[in-house]
Amino acid sequence: MRNLTYFIATSLDGFIADPTGGYGDFLFEGDHMTAIFEEYPDTLPSQARHALGIDAPNKDFDTVLMGRATYQVPGGPPSPYRHLRQYVVSSRLSTTPPDVQVVSDPLATVHALKAEPGLGIWLCGGGRLAAALLPEIDELILKVHPIVLGKGIPLFAGDFPAARFAKASTRTFDTGVVFTTYTKEEVT
Repeated sequence: MRNLTYFIATSLDGFIADPTGGYGDFLFEGDHMTAIFEEYPDTLPSQARHALGIDAPNKDFDTVLMGRATYQVPGGPPSPYRHLRQYVVSSRLSTTPPDVQVVSDPLATVHALKAEPGLGIWLCGGGRLAAALLPEIDELILKVHPIVLGKGIPLFAGDFPAARFAKASTRTFDTGVVFTTYTKEEVT
């Protein structure tokens, strides 16, 4: 069975974007970015992969799941992750390129995707979608940036059941960014 991984940048106070959905306060230069380029190239937009000369086969993910606001980043391309199967959860979005599938039921979509063979499923954002999918999230990879936003879009937004995760690893970079990986703890 495939895993659902929430791989996301967050501020020290748990926000994945400012109140308008912007993420300009996050750090986009430094040694943590080198780690993303080398270790998580699947999570880079296709345009960035092309600009950086990254033409490696996907190693961790072959599918990305996004909320509508994450998909519709102002100025973003209509097919941001052409190297992955792209799903957008929305009840309002109607026009997308043929390689971007719009779905309205995130749980049913994840259940179906997990039953298929393949690499992992990357939950790209946002906070409401993450809250809806929390029972299905197998792994969290949090890229914690040394910033405090004070308000914005939380890591998990809305009502959701409690869940426990175990720390699997932590890496600290010279930029002050910390990558922490958590895996879901099974309730016995």
